[in-house]
Amino acid sequence: MAVELLNIEGLEALDRRAPVVMVNLMRFHERSLDGDGSGWDAYLRYSAHTVPMIKARGGTLLWTGNAKVVALGQQAGNQWDYVALVYYPSVAAFIDMMTSLDYENLSDPHRRNGCAEHLIIATSEAYSKFKVG
Repeated sequence: MAVELLNIEGLEALDRRAPVVMVNLMRFHERSLDGDGSGWDAYLRYSAHTVPMIKARGGTLLWTGNAKVVALGQQAGNQWDYVALVYYPSVAAFIDMMTSLDYENLSDPHRRNGCAEHLIIATSEAYSKFKVG
């Protein structure tokens, strides 16, 4: 499996045909673990490989931005650098990408080199002003 922390059991308990928005929270290393620039630089290399994989499965980036400050809640452990909302047409499409050899070989090494921590939360829509498609 491409990503050792991927919660396949939890994902497979969801409706695999249902659309999903993944909330990505990232904290970057100051320096990329491979020595090639900053953690942000490694993340940009990760994105260059991963965005085409997302689009090939019918998904899209909805929104990205810099995390600024914890406005409500515990600050300890919640300092993030970057947030991304990524739409997939199905949970199955996300699983397919994350477990693909291309993701494992082309994308994930850059993610590991750049991210000190990367948390992804699968969400189901309750309300949205976003229109996908």
